[in-house]
Amino acid sequence: MDILWWIIIAASIILGFAGLVFPVLPSILMFWVGFLVFHFAVDPEGLSWMFWIIVFILTLLVLFSDFIANSYFVKRYGGTKRGEYAAVAGVIIGMFVYPPFGVIFVPFVFVLIVELIGSRDMDQAFKASLGSLLAFLSSTIFNALIYLFMTIWFLLDVLVF
Repeated sequence: MDILWWIIIAASIILGFAGLVFPVLPSILMFWVGFLVFHFAVDPEGLSWMFWIIVFILTLLVLFSDFIANSYFVKRYGGTKRGEYAAVAGVIIGMFVYPPFGVIFVPFVFVLIVELIGSRDMDQAFKASLGSLLAFLSSTIFNALIYLFMTIWFLLDVLVF
């Protein structure tokens, strides 16, 4: 029976990483499924309390990273508050529009339209839209590093300690 549980754990971690490319997959939830399956089905004593605390904090960071990155980069590249809100709305809507590319292009287009309507300056609108693209890339890299860290810590906690 342990083999079945380990297959489920491995599959959930793989799906978690796949969520970086296919944002429709709830990446962080997949990692939690794997951790909880291990805890409840394999070894309730196997993961340290420090693991659970850090994973919870990292989960919060991952959940807000897309929104924080979009807001930061759009503002940094000269976007307005409306552009920041358009970027956040674009991320949410983009998850459901032609994944995985929707998360990249929908915020870009939303910010471009909102900034063009607000300022009528194509260069400034394009810069702000470029900020939303950089936000996606930086958030994806950040999430990948967090997922890698969580996976390595999980494996070390399970296999070594």
